[in-house]
Amino acid sequence: MRDVDFERLYGEHAEPLFAFLAYRTGDRVQAEDLLADTFERVLRTRRRFDPRRGSEKTWLYSIALNLLRDDARRRGTEGRALERARPVAVPGEAEGASDPALAGVEHRDELARALAILSDEEREVIALRFGGDLTVPEIARVTAEPLTTVEGRVYRALRRLRDELA
Repeated sequence: MRDVDFERLYGEHAEPLFAFLAYRTGDRVQAEDLLADTFERVLRTRRRFDPRRGSEKTWLYSIALNLLRDDARRRGTEGRALERARPVAVPGEAEGASDPALAGVEHRDELARALAILSDEEREVIALRFGGDLTVPEIARVTAEPLTTVEGRVYRALRRLRDELA
């Protein structure tokens, strides 16, 4: 892969890949770090890319997904601690104040709680589908899972989310 190819790859895929990572992590800074790590790994391993084995897009998302999984394992303890944390009322703040920013936080928290009921595999396919804008066949290639398995996970995850948010 030449520098020109790398620049084209970055130009075509950085934005949707960042969207996937931000969707999956819920943290822009963490997503930016993972995006940088992904393209760093692309640069280091570009000679191993084989277009006969898959598209550049699936290769790129496979790298990002592996980095995301590694990061999730490292952050496991921190995540469990954050899940146990309870919000604290701010002194002098009125109960039920209708601040639009708070409404957005409540909506995001509601979605986060709904996503938490999903299995890791279901959260992953939802993030790849809606955060990364990958098609179901692309998700199957990235995760190295059979297409029918991925289709089932997407369907079950969406049904569970719909039921939880209803």
